Amino acid sequence: MYVKSQSAQISLALLIASAITSGMLVLALVLLGQSFHGMESAKVSAASATARQLAVSVDDRINAITAPPSTALAVLSHDPLATSLTNDERIERLDVLADILQSSDIVSAVYAGWGDGDFFLLRKVRSSGALQFPDAPDGTHFLLQTVTREAGTVTGEWQFYDAGIELIARRQVPNYTFDPRTRPWFEAAADSPKTELSAPYVFFTTQETGLTLSHRSSDFGTGAGSAVFGIDVTVTDLSSHLNELRQTPGTRIAIVNQQGQVLADSSGRTEAGNVISTVLDQGGQPVAGTPVRLFNAEDKTWYGIREPLNALADEQLQVAVAIPSDELLADVWAALTRQTLIAGGIGIALLVVAWFLGRRVGRPLERLTEQVGRLSRFRFDTQVRSDSHIREAHQLGVALDDMSSTIRSFQNIASVLNRGQDLNQLLQDILEQIIHIVGQERGGIYLFSKQEQELRLAVDQHSELPDRIENINTSIDDSDLIRKLRQHIGGHPVFAILRNRRKKLVGVLVIEMEHGEHTHLSDDLIVFVDEIAGSAAVAIETRELLESQQALLEGIIRLVANAIDAKSPYTGGHCERVPKLAQMILAEAEASNEGQFAGFSMSDDERHEFELAAWLHDCGKITSPEYVVDKAVKLETLHNRIHEIRTRFEVLHRDAEITYLQAILEGENEAVAREQRDRTRSRLQEEFAFLARANKGGESMSHQDIERIRAIGQQTWQRHLSDRLGLSTDEQQRLADVPEPPLPVTEHLLADKPEHLQPWGDHRPPVEKDDPRNVWGFDMKLPEYAYNRGEIHNLTVAKGTLTAEERFKINEHIVQTICMLDALPLPDRLANVPRLAGTHHERMDGQGYPCGLTAEQMGIPERIMAVADVFEALTAVDRPYKEGKTLTQALAIMAGMVNNGHIDRETFELFVRSGTYRRYGEQHLLPEQIDEVDESQFMNRN
Repeated sequence: MYVKSQSAQISLALLIASAITSGMLVLALVLLGQSFHGMESAKVSAASATARQLAVSVDDRINAITAPPSTALAVLSHDPLATSLTNDERIERLDVLADILQSSDIVSAVYAGWGDGDFFLLRKVRSSGALQFPDAPDGTHFLLQTVTREAGTVTGEWQFYDAGIELIARRQVPNYTFDPRTRPWFEAAADSPKTELSAPYVFFTTQETGLTLSHRSSDFGTGAGSAVFGIDVTVTDLSSHLNELRQTPGTRIAIVNQQGQVLADSSGRTEAGNVISTVLDQGGQPVAGTPVRLFNAEDKTWYGIREPLNALADEQLQVAVAIPSDELLADVWAALTRQTLIAGGIGIALLVVAWFLGRRVGRPLERLTEQVGRLSRFRFDTQVRSDSHIREAHQLGVALDDMSSTIRSFQNIASVLNRGQDLNQLLQDILEQIIHIVGQERGGIYLFSKQEQELRLAVDQHSELPDRIENINTSIDDSDLIRKLRQHIGGHPVFAILRNRRKKLVGVLVIEMEHGEHTHLSDDLIVFVDEIAGSAAVAIETRELLESQQALLEGIIRLVANAIDAKSPYTGGHCERVPKLAQMILAEAEASNEGQFAGFSMSDDERHEFELAAWLHDCGKITSPEYVVDKAVKLETLHNRIHEIRTRFEVLHRDAEITYLQAILEGENEAVAREQRDRTRSRLQEEFAFLARANKGGESMSHQDIERIRAIGQQTWQRHLSDRLGLSTDEQQRLADVPEPPLPVTEHLLADKPEHLQPWGDHRPPVEKDDPRNVWGFDMKLPEYAYNRGEIHNLTVAKGTLTAEERFKINEHIVQTICMLDALPLPDRLANVPRLAGTHHERMDGQGYPCGLTAEQMGIPERIMAVADVFEALTAVDRPYKEGKTLTQALAIMAGMVNNGHIDRETFELFVRSGTYRRYGEQHLLPEQIDEVDESQFMNRN
């Protein structure tokens, strides 16, 4: 019975209306696109022409910058200053240099260098609107910097003058030993009779961008007249000039030389940014018909243009222009918006007209809606038909009916795939269903063996197929394979080649056709059989994937374990040997019927879970810093800081010598001064030797030694160099709130400074019991700081070399192990891996970490893991800082740990009684470690 649907889910009228409207919209979009590209091309061409005009303007500006200083330099080359021999003579010509400086705002400094190394420079104290020498005396207008060389002595002096060239102050600058003969401007002018121009660069003293013009004196090379004059010219105003030439507010313009150095930039930069660099590299897509390129940078789209400059031809300067596309095309987008609104209005009108036309065409299909709805409700057993006189609607009904029948066949195959667990049974069920769909009775499925290069019959149904077909190449194609199969299989078989997702051969489906009128299938049905047979390929590939995933998981686990062992020479092989030993003990526990092991057994999944946990028990060590794990002395971080302290002692040692010499110069008794010096030096030698011994750690340090370290550290020394230079970003952040004292500064010989403290910040581990992030039940005491690298703090460690912070960092590896493993999407059968891997540092008395579990809270596998970990650590021979213990020594230490509540007594006695320790030793220990063990002394000890 057919019931007319009251409402259509999908309206054909709307579909027709949408098609008509869409056609109009496509046409409108094409027209709008053409309009947009036309306007864009016009805008881009205008921008390109503007760039060429800009290049001409910049050429004129650069010539205006360099021409006046070049003229002044040519005149200066004939000045008597070139032949002057003393500073007094040269100062008489100071007015000439001052006139040149005052004649132009862009001249930064005027100077002369002589062949004997003398140097004479006059510069403005205020340049480019900024005070360049804030420590100059009040009223200073000019700074004269001179260097004179006489009889092997170099004298540097700075003289400060007011605007009237009146001397205000003089300063001796011993470190000012500038040699003009080594400078490029001197060397270039000395070899050339004309004015030489340097490449643009940033002046060292004023940090301005500019050029240096240099010219040798007219009588250069004639002794006293061997002088070279130079003028520093700033080009800072080019940036403001470029800023005025921008087409849009966001336009960037830069002048760059052939080395990529920025001469001027409209944004005031001194380095080429990403945008300008892209323009220079001609990155992006070319815009047809123009030298303009379109590219993306800084999250924006840009139009880039570059033009060569004729000014300073030797420097091969270029002007690079980058214009934001949204700003250049703002008018274009406004016009495009107006046109889009008009097209939208027309589209709405067409939609209304098309709706009425579509309703008349779509009514017959509405009657088919209910029947199709049954298919959507998975009623594939319902016949679908249509009484419509519309040919397409009638054909649709027939096609849907065929589809329903086909889907029922697929349902049967899907049901088989869902129920199947065992691969052979799954293949058998699939074979039966396919044979039934085809209407036959006999067939089989072959599986391909890559190793044997043959097909083996896996399942069959009433067939007489051969068990195997040999000499099958992995690269054989389907047609060749079918020909080969027909040589071994008679009758009228139909073959379906089974290949996985990578098109690799996995098997062959064979259906034997019965003799008679149905011995041949239609082409469509043959294709259907070939496609539906892919379900068998899916089943085979699924098994391969599961096996490969398992192998991959185990391989990754071993990879992580080997990486941890390779990370530090002190733990090499540990992550590989512990699983082997743990599994040996586990096997003995399952075989034992005594004590807590009576009735203990594990399933295959549980044993596999235990094995993975053993391999991963120390995976958290991958986060442990090597310089903490391998810390050999107390002051070691990434290096041994005893060398820094030695340097401070060297400073005090030298200060003693200086004090001695000063006492002699001041007329004090030489013998008394020498005795004081020797006594101080002897004390320093002894104190440093004491600190060096304390640095090694070892036995417990007495309270007197700790107080002596603090007393030694109270000595002071003078630091004359800034401790803020050459620092990393982290070091700068730790010093951000610590003001830098004026130099020189007095510092203690040993100190615990604020910058030695590294807070946890955002990396505070969730190990405290009341931490809401602690979902694992950790119960560990967290140090106040992540690291404390204070020198006194480290040197006064009472025992060993590790501070409390570093000890926690080492212990934290087990926390990281649990967190890392818990974050993995492990299947249910491996859910206990994090716990098994993370409890081998717990103790029977509840004093272990990270959760402080007691014996009652730990099962047999956890206790076995702890014993295996301890024994391997004691006997390991690949740790350079210690020798591997013998069997007797290791068992004696472990027996003490049993008595102290560290490891489980019954597990330890099983370990000894079963001889597991000896079997392990024979496989992994050196011959000299395997001694005779009296097992009785380790049994039933209290």
